[in-house]
Amino acid sequence: MDELKQGRSIKLSPQRRLVCDLLHFARQVPSVPVQRQMRLAELVRARRSCPERPSWVAIFAKAFALVAAEQASLRRAYLQFPSAHLYEHPHSVASIALSREYQGEQGVFFVQLRAPEQQEIVELDGHLRRYKNSPVDKISSVREALRFTKLPRPLRRLAWWFGLNVSGPRRARRFGTFGISTYSRLGVESLHPIAPVTTVLNYGPIAVDGTVLVRIVYDHRVMDGAEVGKALCRLEEILLDVILRELNTLAHLNGVRGEAA
Repeated sequence: MDELKQGRSIKLSPQRRLVCDLLHFARQVPSVPVQRQMRLAELVRARRSCPERPSWVAIFAKAFALVAAEQASLRRAYLQFPSAHLYEHPHSVASIALSREYQGEQGVFFVQLRAPEQQEIVELDGHLRRYKNSPVDKISSVREALRFTKLPRPLRRLAWWFGLNVSGPRRARRFGTFGISTYSRLGVESLHPIAPVTTVLNYGPIAVDGTVLVRIVYDHRVMDGAEVGKALCRLEEILLDVILRELNTLAHLNGVRGEAA
């Protein structure tokens, strides 16, 4: 028998250290998932009619932020310093998980969309396209995160704790008031994504008939399940009202331009 080959030790890359630090603090959040099956056939048709189909991430980011504008608990966070308290941000900041290659290895990085409830869907989609296509080290939030990965672990963990617990406004700017993490374009879904933010919005593949499972994973220290259930119901209403009207307007404007040409 040939001698078995030995394995090898691989040093953690910056992106793996980043995920390890994130999970260290995400595990401290007592998170609970709540899900709702939504029927979004009208929204699917409207999106297909748009000249450049906006991403579902941009659509859900704006819809969730509109819900949070009505439901303040979705803009709150649990902070530990100087004593345990809740902080409420005046607007939403969406933290979007983005898969990008860096130094020859895939990694998950996080970019922020500030006040998505105040922006058009095409604007949000434009931001996301730039984040997907720009060099990784040209994205300021990613560049800052990578810079911190160079520190020794004790200093990194201290910096993370400080960012999450000392200043509410700084926490919202750096980590967001809610996160979006989804693999639906791959035909799969995560059942209980965790993150050090108050809420994570997650949805699975959208079926041919427009049905989709949408879930919110929430920090039970900040709110209770009934509030999250209410938020999911309101999210579906906004998707089929405000968001649907915006997509129909986009499709209509494209038709008008086509006729004019």
